[in-house]
Amino acid sequence: MFSVPLNCFPDHIRGGSCWGRPQDLKIAAPAWNSKCHTGAGAAMARQHARTLWYDRPKYVFMEFCVEDSTDVHVLIEDHRIVFSCKNDDGVELYNEIEFYAKVNSKDSQDKRSSRSITCFVRKWKEKVAWPRLTKEDIKPVWLSVDFDNWRDWEGDEEVELAQVEHYAELLQKVSTKRPPPAMDDLDFTTTVVSCRPAELQTEGSNGKKVLSGFHVVLEDTLLFPEGGGQPDDRGTINDISVLRVTRRGEQANHFTQTPLDPGSQVLVRVDWERRFDHMQQHSGQHLITAVADHLFKLKTTSWELGRFRSAIELDTPSMTTEQVAAIEQSVNEKIRDRLPVNVRELSLDDPEVEQVRGRGLPDDHAGPVRVVSIKGVDSNMCCGTHVSNLSDLQVIKILGTEKGKKNKTNLIFLAGNRVLKWMERSHGTEKALTALLKCGAEDHVEAVKKLQNSTKILQKNNLNLLRDLAVHIAHSLRNSPDWGGVVVLHRKEGDSEFMNIIANEIGSEETLLFLTVGDEKGAGLFLLAGPPASVETLGPRVAEVLEGKGAGKKGRFQGKATKMSRRTEVQALLQDYITTQSTKE
Repeated sequence: MFSVPLNCFPDHIRGGSCWGRPQDLKIAAPAWNSKCHTGAGAAMARQHARTLWYDRPKYVFMEFCVEDSTDVHVLIEDHRIVFSCKNDDGVELYNEIEFYAKVNSKDSQDKRSSRSITCFVRKWKEKVAWPRLTKEDIKPVWLSVDFDNWRDWEGDEEVELAQVEHYAELLQKVSTKRPPPAMDDLDFTTTVVSCRPAELQTEGSNGKKVLSGFHVVLEDTLLFPEGGGQPDDRGTINDISVLRVTRRGEQANHFTQTPLDPGSQVLVRVDWERRFDHMQQHSGQHLITAVADHLFKLKTTSWELGRFRSAIELDTPSMTTEQVAAIEQSVNEKIRDRLPVNVRELSLDDPEVEQVRGRGLPDDHAGPVRVVSIKGVDSNMCCGTHVSNLSDLQVIKILGTEKGKKNKTNLIFLAGNRVLKWMERSHGTEKALTALLKCGAEDHVEAVKKLQNSTKILQKNNLNLLRDLAVHIAHSLRNSPDWGGVVVLHRKEGDSEFMNIIANEIGSEETLLFLTVGDEKGAGLFLLAGPPASVETLGPRVAEVLEGKGAGKKGRFQGKATKMSRRTEVQALLQDYITTQSTKE
């Protein structure tokens, strides 16, 4: 189980419904439900892991023989076991076995070593011998009896119990629960339950990156797993950075790049700045949602807590400016009224649950329902982190609306410290514009409009001058004593229209005209004009030499180039072509 101040487990519904708390985490070998393991079963790896098994009075022992395994998943159900992993060569292995008889999946365990993964599967009917492991009377080539451990049952229960003693000791260490952390705790001591190899996919300015590390499961935790529209917490375990916290069934996985020993005591610390920011935005969403519903019957269908701003999806195709202003005024009045925010837990059969706002509970929910209430304003099933009083929100600013999906509207807002940071950025921008435009903030818009109009006029004049220059260049080339064969011209300034004007003015199909504009050694544009048959042959070759792309028709081939420094190679290519054609004639 894990406890988080002002919250519990998150849901895993994208877009963000909020709900109550699922059942406490079982401190035992991880047991995933079928939904969590759909991907493992669907992958159906090409190879099976070599598997040994032997029978005991209370347990069936299985050993998947994989050295240095990674990405290990074990799913034990009452009638089957699903195993998957990767070996040290990165080959995916997958085994699925339907058991000979029913087992007690809740009392079954597994452990991993550098050489194998061993499973202790508790029989449903003890002291009943299994003649085989599989339901069907078959013998897969990868499955064998472990004759080294197979023996008569007489006097064997002590040996059997010794083999599961490791897990019994670990369970004993974490079976006595300490009280959950208080709501104002920023650190908390707990116990490591398990630590398994894992990978984390991240995205940055350099694209996607996969980090290798470990999924650490704790007896209890301060760190909120992502879900319900709210991102996860950050923090440390024994000063080791936690890069992601995710919910997987009834457990919270803490991704670290350093392993931690199962059974060891650790100190968990939360990144309070990030946590408090999420508390402000999440409580702000509850308040806006309740006010929008009360004032205009606008229902919230989902929400997203973004990195810089948050969005509430409302079930309406549009909103008026007056509606947005009224919502903003009302929520800030309630903040100034210092309304308390309370957290309660209700039993699932409590009649009050029916009166609480929510979008339903997840399929794996069990135990009490967690309700977050703003006094006199709203009661909502929610798993997320919240402030204890609306005054902690400081202020809410609604930035406006955007068109949403499926005829809905997104209401964009900031709460608390994000408003202050937004004002700081806006003021910095305003000061910079004042210095650049040489006028006060009230005249910024008008000054920018004047600059835009002046720029349009200058661009138009510049285009006319380029056209006149293109015509002049075309006539100069046409009248040059070097006219004929291959004619080459490069200018730093210009565009496709500039090159096409020159080609149109020259209008000769007897000469190969190679024009380029742009950086002499970097990227730019090119145009090849001349006899259609020659251009069709040479165009793709020119683009290849310039390491670019292009297309053409009717005696023109033009495109973009990345290596304008190779123009001389193109000129040589064209000259060789002309010489070859002259020789043939």
